[in-house]
Amino acid sequence: MSEVLFVGTSDAFGAGGRRQAAILVRAPSGSVLLDCGPTTLTGLAALGVPRDEIDAILISHFHGDHFGGIPLFVLAAVYEDQRRKPLRIIGPEGVRDRVTAAAAGLGHPIEGGDRRYPIEFEEFQADEEIDAGPVRMRAFRARHQDDSRPHGLVVTSGSRRIAYTGDTGWFDALPEKVKGADLLISECTLLERGYEYHLSLEELEDRRRDLACARIVLTHLGPDMAARRGGVSFECADDGTLIRI
Repeated sequence: MSEVLFVGTSDAFGAGGRRQAAILVRAPSGSVLLDCGPTTLTGLAALGVPRDEIDAILISHFHGDHFGGIPLFVLAAVYEDQRRKPLRIIGPEGVRDRVTAAAAGLGHPIEGGDRRYPIEFEEFQADEEIDAGPVRMRAFRARHQDDSRPHGLVVTSGSRRIAYTGDTGWFDALPEKVKGADLLISECTLLERGYEYHLSLEELEDRRRDLACARIVLTHLGPDMAARRGGVSFECADDGTLIRI
């Protein structure tokens, strides 16, 4: 049995007063975060999740609402948690440089700090499966701004498979990349088509039969989607939604 806890489910701008992207996956042997937006520490505290529970942070792409919470997570682990176990940070090409630059720019440099636990940076390659601590993971290229190095993520725990689109517009290979997932966590920023780099409810309704997944839950909801999330044709996550698979 695995658990998925939605820590943050808004778009980049906090639509609906909700937190930014962060999803906790609990496996029998540990926990990972899928993305770590700037509001993640507030969300973990509100939900009663100790930061020290998290073994690895998996980054889908380098936009601030998806990885901007890492510098303060690292800092809190030093001064609040007295963390000793390693923290793995796994992301697209350039992950070490992107995270360390962000931390330095925010005034909390990672390199050379008073830190008593190791940080292990690791780059993934699209379509290659790797060990990510308590889970196995495979990344796939997504359709988003290229400079953010956009990817979706598929994580496996035992016989359970969870697919996460990250930020993406529709692309024809998407159904094959997520096929067979026990849970597909799909971004749905928009209500109607209108922007090539984000998915809309309209597109997902049109393509629903192509997505051969046992369960589909929408996240990264923009203002229109957030306002309608209880009355649309797909299940939508809220901050604090817990799913057991």
